[in-house]
Amino acid sequence: MATQTSSQEQDYPLGPVPLDKRKSVWSMGLVLLGFTFFTATMWAGGSVGVAFDFPTMLMVLAAGNLLLGIYAAMLGYIAAKTGLNTALMSRFTFGELGSKLSDFILGFTQIGWYAWGTATMAILLVKLTGMPEGMTTPLMILFGFAFCVTAFIGYRGLEWLSRVAVPAMIVLVAVSMTIATSDAGGLSGLLSITPASEMTVAAAITLVFGTFVSGGTQATNWTRFAKSGKTAVIATLLAFFLGNGLMTLIGAFGALVYQQADIVDIMVAQGLATLGILMLFLNLWTTQDNTVYNFAVAGCNLVRTRRRKLVTVVGAGIGTVLAVMGMYQWLIPFLVLLGTFIPPIGGVIMASYFIGYKRQYPDLATASLPAFNIPGLAAYAIGSAAAYSSPWIAPIVGVLVAALSYSVILVVGQAVRERRALVMGTA
Repeated sequence: MATQTSSQEQDYPLGPVPLDKRKSVWSMGLVLLGFTFFTATMWAGGSVGVAFDFPTMLMVLAAGNLLLGIYAAMLGYIAAKTGLNTALMSRFTFGELGSKLSDFILGFTQIGWYAWGTATMAILLVKLTGMPEGMTTPLMILFGFAFCVTAFIGYRGLEWLSRVAVPAMIVLVAVSMTIATSDAGGLSGLLSITPASEMTVAAAITLVFGTFVSGGTQATNWTRFAKSGKTAVIATLLAFFLGNGLMTLIGAFGALVYQQADIVDIMVAQGLATLGILMLFLNLWTTQDNTVYNFAVAGCNLVRTRRRKLVTVVGAGIGTVLAVMGMYQWLIPFLVLLGTFIPPIGGVIMASYFIGYKRQYPDLATASLPAFNIPGLAAYAIGSAAAYSSPWIAPIVGVLVAALSYSVILVVGQAVRERRALVMGTA
């Protein structure tokens, strides 16, 4: 009984979420919306906003976010059906030891985001308030550990914060967007703005899809709490298509009207500096606690420990060190890394669940799994190579090629085994 209680307190890091502990669509929707309300997403939208006319910009943002939402929703469906997160699914896909590769990649990317968000909060707060530059590092240390408090508590802490922060952010965004539309001269003014830079549609969709694909791959940490597959799909689409879409739209609006992509700089330009600081704090906190929670879940699977709370604090410490070391300057290369090497993980997991296991994983606690699942690892390598070398939409190429490769390897392997059995039987 003590083991079960400990597992519940730690949010079931090494096993499925029991059916009686599942959450409603609104509970998960709020948590996931808080996750997708993220400053860096606005910057991606800003890059798109200055490269296209208004109608084309809307089309690109809708396409990129719909693709991201579908990708995250498919993984969310699997999580709800199995009660498992991406890290645990990876054991079936890549093997007991092979899954540690995905644990490392997913954990590293999330702690990279945590470091970037921590640095951003400190740097912008010093800039907006006129504090001495010497306060930047102490503030990074303060926020690096403060942001992880709700993640330390677990799902309940994330939900509590989102119940307060998400409605507040929606109101602040609505006010800012209304002022921006007025400053642009209304819809006619927006339609008359000409692009200031160039970008292909494929590159723009890659940017929109790739910016938060690591989050979409690990949204299973919450959708595994869903009461049903339908609940998970609705909550995930709500967050990643509408929530992430809203963030990219805000960034694009700001880039069009004020030549600024970040909501804080936009609010400062609108004379709403105090609200801008509040928005920054809520915006980052609701994402920071989710990212360090993701790191903790991947870390628990990596080292096979149930002590999620301890791993959460360790992750916050690593993120804080990276922030102090200058993670703020590494955003663009980091986004390229995410868009190339994260999506194939999701592609292989989907193929493994739907085709390899016929929508029915065995019991994780008693299943006999190989140390390395060669077909899964090979498919991931092929998908990553295709994404890296693709001139088209790299993240989508990575997902599709990885899933197709795994499926082909399974079918060919099954045919070879059947033929071998037939030959042996004839002999």
